[in-house]
Amino acid sequence: MKRSEVNRNNLSPMMQQYMEIKDEYENELILYRLGDFYELFFEDALIASRELELTLTGRVAGLEERVPMCGVPHHAVKTYIEKLVNKGYRVAIVEQLEDPKLTKGMVKRGVVEVYSKGTIADADLLNSKESSCISSLMLYDDILIMTILDISTGNLASLTIPNVIDKLINELMNYNIKEVVVKNDFDKKITNLLKTYYGIEITYNDLYLDNKYTKLLDSITDVRLKLGVEHLFYYLDYKVLKDLSYIDKIEYINRTDYLEMDIHTVRNLELVETLRLKERTYSLIWLLDKCKTAMGSRKLKTWLLNPLKNKEEIIKRYDKIEKLNNEFILKDELKKALYEVYDLERLSGKTINGALNPRDLLQLKKSLGILPEIKDICEKLNFNYEIKTFDDIYEKLSKAISEDAPITLKEGGIIKDGYSQELDEIKNIRSGGKDFVARFEADIKAKTGIKNLKVGYNKVFGYYIEVSKGQKDLVKEEFKWERRQTLANCERYISPELKEKEALILNAEEKINNLEYELFLEIKEFIKKEILEIKKTAEIISEIDCLVALAVCSEEYNLVRPNLNEDHIVEIIEGRHPVVEIVNKKEYVPNDCILSKGIDTLLITGPNMSGKSTYMRQLAIMSIMAQMGSFVPAKKANLPIFDKIFTRIGASDDLVSGESTFMVEMKEAQNAIINATNNSLILFDELGRGTATYDGISLAQGILEYISNNIHAITLFSTHYHELTHLEKKYSNIKNVHVSAIEENNTITFLHKVKNGAIDKSYGIHVAKLAGMPDELLQRANEILNSYEANKNKHNKTNEVQLSLNFMEDKKEEEIKEKITKLDVLNMSPIEALNTLYELKKECEKK
Repeated sequence: MKRSEVNRNNLSPMMQQYMEIKDEYENELILYRLGDFYELFFEDALIASRELELTLTGRVAGLEERVPMCGVPHHAVKTYIEKLVNKGYRVAIVEQLEDPKLTKGMVKRGVVEVYSKGTIADADLLNSKESSCISSLMLYDDILIMTILDISTGNLASLTIPNVIDKLINELMNYNIKEVVVKNDFDKKITNLLKTYYGIEITYNDLYLDNKYTKLLDSITDVRLKLGVEHLFYYLDYKVLKDLSYIDKIEYINRTDYLEMDIHTVRNLELVETLRLKERTYSLIWLLDKCKTAMGSRKLKTWLLNPLKNKEEIIKRYDKIEKLNNEFILKDELKKALYEVYDLERLSGKTINGALNPRDLLQLKKSLGILPEIKDICEKLNFNYEIKTFDDIYEKLSKAISEDAPITLKEGGIIKDGYSQELDEIKNIRSGGKDFVARFEADIKAKTGIKNLKVGYNKVFGYYIEVSKGQKDLVKEEFKWERRQTLANCERYISPELKEKEALILNAEEKINNLEYELFLEIKEFIKKEILEIKKTAEIISEIDCLVALAVCSEEYNLVRPNLNEDHIVEIIEGRHPVVEIVNKKEYVPNDCILSKGIDTLLITGPNMSGKSTYMRQLAIMSIMAQMGSFVPAKKANLPIFDKIFTRIGASDDLVSGESTFMVEMKEAQNAIINATNNSLILFDELGRGTATYDGISLAQGILEYISNNIHAITLFSTHYHELTHLEKKYSNIKNVHVSAIEENNTITFLHKVKNGAIDKSYGIHVAKLAGMPDELLQRANEILNSYEANKNKHNKTNEVQLSLNFMEDKKEEEIKEKITKLDVLNMSPIEALNTLYELKKECEKK
């Protein structure tokens, strides 16, 4: 049965109310609260039953046929919301908006919250170490305005980028954008790509916010940036029902302030996840994240993906790390204190937009309680942070919230004794009532002689007197008890005296729960007044946490403070790849990487598996670590400040566009060549291997020569094309190095040591042997290799002899020489050159 097929006039009042709400939220799955369950109906029920593996039932709704229905218990609803949102669905929560006891007729209901990939504010549904953002995209001529918001923390930013799909994807991945809001006329090819390949939810909206949040919006002077915020805020405020009042500022991100890395570089260097398993473990962030707070972990990832270019700011971070290491006792105290701090950023967001519960307030109290100690330690370290301690909030929470408060809001147990006189008085009535029940049970046992009777309680019958079947004959009419329930082994009764006291007790219980809920909301409003200041403090604490984490790493991994130069010099002594060093169970071999003044390029040769790729990656990783403000894994490091890093490491087809490995390789190389400057770092690993050998050699040499002649970027270029090593003699800015290996008894041993000079052998068959290839196959491969090498030498020798004899013995030698001399080689097309060469060759062969 479909919703559109139903005659609404025949529906029950409750279902008519549902239909009206659903009309306003056509694109959302409606979770409709009925009692202890959230129910879904019609098509929503069919989808949810399939996606959540729920039993599909039906509900009588005034029609001849039952309406499709399924439901989830209210206490577990977050789990189901998370599953639906991760599968790409939007979920709207419908709650009662009135107290049923104060309402005649149908209780008013309405949507109180909408969940989508980018609008989840509830920290319980988010990865604590990852930001989760929503972005508005506004197109103006050839630029895109990105308005980015992490709704769980209230961090708002604006970014302007060129209207280039690769640039857009880089930024969407960088900021972990889960949802983008675009106008209806936005390029559908781009939105389809984002949705199908990158799993980003696409939302369409053509309207702008007006006359709301004016303080924030009036502070934005650029009209285009302001429209971007108004576009995003309209959707969040009107469609998703979010309160954005806790957002008080916008950050203007200038990409030129940060080291630029595209998505391929981030992946190839395994900064936030491994290439193979797409997991955080064994990535660089996994290694560096020693943060004690969730907000510190998120900020550290931001630092890693956005390294600085401002030398002064980088040095400030170095100085603080050095100070922490020198004051190691204070550092340890700071670590312990930070461990007591919960996620203040998301607790702030949850206070405004999420389902804040009493346990959250306990976390907030504990976090605020440790702030004075953190402030004191920072003052001793001479760190210039203004940390507000919020003593009034801490004091109120300490007096108000019970240490064993439940998660639920309306079942009592939230407020401590002594906080509210009114509440304490009602609690006394309740406790007196419970004492009465105990006394009542003892009294009627004595009066009736029924020794095993019990006074109990349930929600259906309230308080009752329970008598076993064996003693029910002892119940006399003079007791004036009224039978209420017969069970297999007992009878349950009520008495006038018990009912009278029950009314008093139950009313007290209800009053207590209602009053505690009201007091909780008052406390929440009290905290809201300081939310903006709490957010600022949270930002400071997260920065301190990052610095402490990097200080811990510098000691634990034996990192050194790098020097930063402006002379285009790279001088790394005994550098190491930090992750490989930790993960590798064998002893790690450190290597120098030196590009002195006038040397731009290292041409790296060596066998497969010898460590060429690791050597290249470790320079990039050290540069990123240095510019994010971290110490680096080396004995000594003197580095330039790079503006961009480009990598082409490994081979992968582009499954989206259907492009081959070689095409992807060429596109990534082209991206580097077009966009790199003399302050950039380029890593090319075996470029040109995706095509025929001579094509590959030609392209690799052409690219190397172009970089050397025109760009002068710091370049590490590994290759198996040993023909390229002659370029060292042609170009003074190219230097040959190789990763050494020893061959003994047809067995290869990798030394993993980088030395000056080239190597002239690839050892491919030796590597195949290490991989466990069959001996018969390896023996045949060796025979074929020897044959190729013999033929090559013979061919080269024959050609030399023939060429020499032909020119020496030919009677028309001078005539042929004259023809060659007159050739205008520079103005010949490739086909003309080939034809001319062919004719000359034929003449030589005839003579």
